[in-house]
Amino acid sequence: MSATTAANKRKQADSGPVLDWTAGHGPVTGALSATTGALAIATTGAALSMPPAWALAVGGAGALGHTVAGLKVRNAGRTLAFKAASWLVGAGWTTWAMTTGPLSWAALGSLATIGVGMGAGARSVALYEEAREEEALAAERRQVAQEISAERRQIAAQWVERIRRICTITVRVLAVEMWETGNGYSLDLEPQGGTTYDRIAQYSAALSADAKLPHGCTAAVGPGAHQGRAIVDVTTRNVLAEPRSYPEDYSPLSVLTGMPWGFRTNGDDVLAYLREQCALVVGPTGSGKTNMLHTILAGLARAEDVLTWVIDLNAGSAGLPWVRPSLGGELKQADGDPVRPGVDWLAGTYEEALKLLDAAIAVGLHRKRAYQELMAKHDTDLLPVSAKIPQIMLVIDEGAEILVSTDRRMKELAKRILEFIRMHRSMGGRTIITALGATGSVLGNLIIRREAKVRVVLTGGETEGMDLSKMFPGRRGLRVDQAPFKGAGFMGTPESPGALFKAWRIKPSQIRDITVATSDRHPRLDAVSANAAGADYARRWDADRTAWMRDLTPDATGTEQSAPGAGGGLNLSAHRTDRTDRTDRTGKAGGDDDLMRRFREEIDAQFATAPDPDTPAPASSGLNLSALRKEPEQDSPAQRAALAALLAAGPDGTGASAISRTLADEYGTTRQTVVGWLKAWADDGTAVRVGEGTKARYVHRDRTPEPPANE
Repeated sequence: MSATTAANKRKQADSGPVLDWTAGHGPVTGALSATTGALAIATTGAALSMPPAWALAVGGAGALGHTVAGLKVRNAGRTLAFKAASWLVGAGWTTWAMTTGPLSWAALGSLATIGVGMGAGARSVALYEEAREEEALAAERRQVAQEISAERRQIAAQWVERIRRICTITVRVLAVEMWETGNGYSLDLEPQGGTTYDRIAQYSAALSADAKLPHGCTAAVGPGAHQGRAIVDVTTRNVLAEPRSYPEDYSPLSVLTGMPWGFRTNGDDVLAYLREQCALVVGPTGSGKTNMLHTILAGLARAEDVLTWVIDLNAGSAGLPWVRPSLGGELKQADGDPVRPGVDWLAGTYEEALKLLDAAIAVGLHRKRAYQELMAKHDTDLLPVSAKIPQIMLVIDEGAEILVSTDRRMKELAKRILEFIRMHRSMGGRTIITALGATGSVLGNLIIRREAKVRVVLTGGETEGMDLSKMFPGRRGLRVDQAPFKGAGFMGTPESPGALFKAWRIKPSQIRDITVATSDRHPRLDAVSANAAGADYARRWDADRTAWMRDLTPDATGTEQSAPGAGGGLNLSAHRTDRTDRTDRTGKAGGDDDLMRRFREEIDAQFATAPDPDTPAPASSGLNLSALRKEPEQDSPAQRAALAALLAAGPDGTGASAISRTLADEYGTTRQTVVGWLKAWADDGTAVRVGEGTKARYVHRDRTPEPPANE
């Protein structure tokens, strides 16, 4: 409380009660004001010998004025009559008192009686007017309710008939809820005869078409309050086609209360609860996966009990926008203090990723021993995550590809990632992994399927490798063509079944704003965990460890220049070190070229493959993989597998149907896709088309028979 406020209160206490002269009159004060006013006028008029008729004229004018005003606000007749009578009675008493004397006992007694009558009458008409107003509002609400009820009854009747006709299932509609956003409505159904919700869900597309819903709108069927009920969410407005930016509300979040990752078709935010769940985000190139990843990092940056560690072996591109402005000193807080990076650790190289994963595993193991007493105090087997003991969220861009890779180094990373997922749930260690496709190879790992219960599929209209039944088992009626927009797809959590959603668009300027706004909010790694993480964690921002983030800075023309203090030319020493000085875990030196050379030698020894095509070699009937080394880089693993199948077919060649059957189980590739690849290879000379029509086949250029020599 300020000193001025306290002084004013003391002054009011010293001067007695404060009267509010702007307040309106009630029944008591109104009657008191009217009677005292009449007494004053009568006393003054009698003393000055004023004509008594003036008071009667004023009373008549007042009665007329209040009647007109009451008619404008639609007062009841009894209210109009009471107010007019009050004016006329008061004017009549004043006229009589001026004539006979206002100070007699008869005059004063009659005036008091008039005052009591005015107060009682005013209270009565006020209550009556309040009752009339409430009744009018209630009638209006009843009218609106009747209109809404009629609309809901019509909707319910339509869907009962529609489900009976299309699904041959009889249902009873228990409720129809209109969404506040106006984007659609939900129906609470009770199927008859023991029918479950998934029986209706398999007809979702047919129901949407029969209801003539706009493109991008669906009739999604999910479980109800119990097994005998179902909820049908009907979208009538295609919000997925609308661009929506990341909300400018950068208020604090917590891993315990959920992270917003986007919005549903009904306009509600969809939350990811990551305290005990890992997440898997799938999206092909061009689907908006990188933008989605930045949306996820934005939520983690806003959290007060999360430290984000990022692994991105693709030059660290996923985490660089959250790190470089801070490391370069470009951002400052309002008080001039430097801004902390938006992520706590960024690994963009294989060596740095090994250090990060080893530190994460060490932190989890040490927490298991060090925090036993704390967990016993809280009577829980889960580490109480807070700002003092933050959760470590490990974000791995294209991590699913690391897990299924056959490369020796990637296998080392995969082993550590799986160990972290398997062992550190209770100690506040969870992962968010991205992948390029929802294929069997990605979801083939039992640990990923079991732990990654928060799942996202961004389609962007892409159908290749988008097996929704594997990502959302048991969830019927989901089709890729329902979300053809960038950033749109399907998201499912244990709390919210898989359904359409869209991620917000987050721009680089917002990333910078969030980095600044959340700089003081990032927790520090607790001392117990920091000691376990060791020097690799403590020195993660050292200049030699972050040189790859600082080396190249584009100038005003967009040309990359070396960082200040560096030499004038482009420094590729980091790449030279990576290729010649890299050692494996046994201490043996060996770069990529040496590794590839030994790999080819092993392949040649195992499969009797041909030697390098640049050197003469005797003919061999074995499998020759050397031809693939001269092929241009393909766009996807499925395309590379298709080219290998074409090469293995030999001089007889093969067709699109045979190749698609070979790739269907692992990659989900369709015949139409393979046809497009074969035509492209025929155009660029990689393959040769033989035959026409249904007998057409394709032969790899290295398998075409040699033309006979001219005599």
